[in-house]
Amino acid sequence: MKPIGIFVHHQGRGHAERIAALVRALPRPRPVTIFCARDDIFGALPDTARVRLIPSLFQASDDPVPPALNAVRVPDTLHCAPLGWPGIRTATAAITSWFAEADPALFVTDVSAELAQLARICSVPHVAVLQHGDRSDPGHMAAYEGAAGLLAPFHEDLAQPFWPDWMRARTFHAPGIGTPAAAPTREAARARLGVGAERLTLVLSGGGGSGAPLAPISVGARTDPGARWVTLGRIAPDWHASEPPNLEHMGWVETAPDWIAAADLVISSAGNTTCHQVLRSGVPWIVIPEWRYFDEQREKGAALARAGAAHVLTDWPSSAQSWTAALTSSRETHDPAAQTRLVQDGADKLAGRWLHDLAERLWALADAPAANPISAQ
Repeated sequence: MKPIGIFVHHQGRGHAERIAALVRALPRPRPVTIFCARDDIFGALPDTARVRLIPSLFQASDDPVPPALNAVRVPDTLHCAPLGWPGIRTATAAITSWFAEADPALFVTDVSAELAQLARICSVPHVAVLQHGDRSDPGHMAAYEGAAGLLAPFHEDLAQPFWPDWMRARTFHAPGIGTPAAAPTREAARARLGVGAERLTLVLSGGGGSGAPLAPISVGARTDPGARWVTLGRIAPDWHASEPPNLEHMGWVETAPDWIAAADLVISSAGNTTCHQVLRSGVPWIVIPEWRYFDEQREKGAALARAGAAHVLTDWPSSAQSWTAALTSSRETHDPAAQTRLVQDGADKLAGRWLHDLAERLWALADAPAANPISAQ
């Protein structure tokens, strides 16, 4: 059986979590090689899978790059393609050598528009994982148009308006892949955490950025003294922050699903894992998108707002008045059904079956049509 290769971006947790779930969910044993700059972020993988370390494609080496190389224009079809970076040469050499040796069925990119195009150039069919954002540029669209399939780790109702029909036709949606299969009940979660009857506001800060800012969180907690405010994850300090007594920081914990289920309100950014954990729990939710390339989280927030799944802000509230308005609106407009319908039970297995079937169909020789219908779209 032909192997599958996968490139995984090592930043944050969402890429590794959904790829690990996808690999574990393949319906039949198949060799899988994962290329990543880290090998400690995937958890347990089947014996048929291995992680091959490569240099980061996004981090410069310590050696200075001559100014003339930095001045060479980057074409519209590329994004992260600097000149003079030996790590990129080493990483792409490892991948293309594996293409030649392994003769793979598919190469999955989560995510890199450049590596998606590299696979196509090397005559290897590829699957691109979709993320939100304004990715209508020539580079992303070339990666999508050249793909044998597109995997969206979110519900079809969160698709973006600019997607053309051919792109929607080859997209498989797996909403919630890589996240816990079921949310804890509020009662069980509170019992495990030792949370009593108090009103609990939870601030979630993911691993993809520099952390949620302490100063506006402190203002929010001070504005809402009747609630216990708890933060999880990385918090960015502010020298001028004045923390009230109802604010406490837990840091990184393994019990995030319990804290989400126990909360009366969740405040978070729009990272993929965070979104699906909150959607599954159906709790009132304020989303404050973080800066990301291509406005990824802003576009994700806009999609959540269109679906009625969250109260979305453009920035952290900066006063007691703006915090009061946001807290009130998030509770008054809360629709738990609009949230829970955006997560699908069994998304891991469905995505694994889809990937396996796609590989089998692409390489089937019997009764093959004269032209690949996907390429002809």
